[in-house]
Amino acid sequence: MLDETSPLSVLIQGFLTGAALIIAIGSQNAFLLQQGLLHRFHWQIATLCSVIDTILIAAGVFGLGLLIKQFPQALTLITLFGVIFLLLYGYKALRAAMKNTTLNAQARGSVSLKMAILTTLALSLLNPHVYLDTVLLIGSIGSQFELDARPWFAAGAISASFVWFYSLAYAARWLAPLFKKPIAWRILDLSVCFIMWALALNLSLNYFASYN
Repeated sequence: MLDETSPLSVLIQGFLTGAALIIAIGSQNAFLLQQGLLHRFHWQIATLCSVIDTILIAAGVFGLGLLIKQFPQALTLITLFGVIFLLLYGYKALRAAMKNTTLNAQARGSVSLKMAILTTLALSLLNPHVYLDTVLLIGSIGSQFELDARPWFAAGAISASFVWFYSLAYAARWLAPLFKKPIAWRILDLSVCFIMWALALNLSLNYFASYN
């Protein structure tokens, strides 16, 4: 039986905490899956998503998340741009769903590495929940451990991010044959549209609720 304060136990707790927050249907995952199906920049996107999570998790666990509480105006600005970006990306997915195309690299997703990186950064950093969940929530849980145990907790949460994003990028190759049919892409595009617009609505409702 593991000691609750042993490095391995703390590592496992960090991994499970990170996995619970990361493994969810969200904008990052939808974009990564889309690019993975096209076999285009998916490994770079998975790496970037994991690196972003690494920075945010480390910031939260080691106390830098307190800065977010001191600057609520920053979250307001991020929310505004995040809602606009998610609405536009959802509209783009809706338009793609109306077209009878399959795995056409020129018709879908990001057609250059630069655009893929910029889109990933926008989907990741223009979502205030990323800061509230990854930085503040994981940070608050990690701060309950002794100072020498926090690196193990952070390492566990960070490893969950790498495992998830790389697994998603790899798994997309097995789904590629299915997406040779236009109906499969149409369903995915409509799902992406729904996810983006649902996230935009959620951000808006949470923003207005915070002022009531």
